[in-house]
Amino acid sequence: MILDLIALDNSSKVWIYQSDKEFTYDELDDAREDIFHFLSEWTAHSAALDCYGNIFHKRFLAFFVDESKAHASGCSIDTSVRFVEALGRKMNKDFFDRMMYAYMDEQEKIHTLHHNDLPNAYSSGRVNGSTFFFNNLVKTKGEFLTKWIRPLDESWHKKFI
Repeated sequence: MILDLIALDNSSKVWIYQSDKEFTYDELDDAREDIFHFLSEWTAHSAALDCYGNIFHKRFLAFFVDESKAHASGCSIDTSVRFVEALGRKMNKDFFDRMMYAYMDEQEKIHTLHHNDLPNAYSSGRVNGSTFFFNNLVKTKGEFLTKWIRPLDESWHKKFI
């Protein structure tokens, strides 16, 4: 069952998929329709999942599941991955390049850079310790709300500069 994000417990699991390209507003409308349809039917062992999903910052697809009633099983997680793959094909977006890091500039514009380019971006001043990076490895809604966007100096990305 789709719930509002605020209704889900902070311990709810989260999966974040970063798109290689920003969504246009028209694409957001289409994608959200598909996302909400998928979530309305998302189950684990025939039990409806208390869940939420959306696209944040026109680039990040996130699914949340409150597992207090039903746990997301391996099969249900596989189903969500297949959905994300299909959405990516439909929208011409790549959600699975884990070597691309996303950060936000002072004007709150989102940029990406390849893992190998981070040291040069840092030494050239394109990013610095205060630059906000997205930590798509957060595990819970609570972490998403408090630790998803962190300054480079407080992020695991820092070990690569």
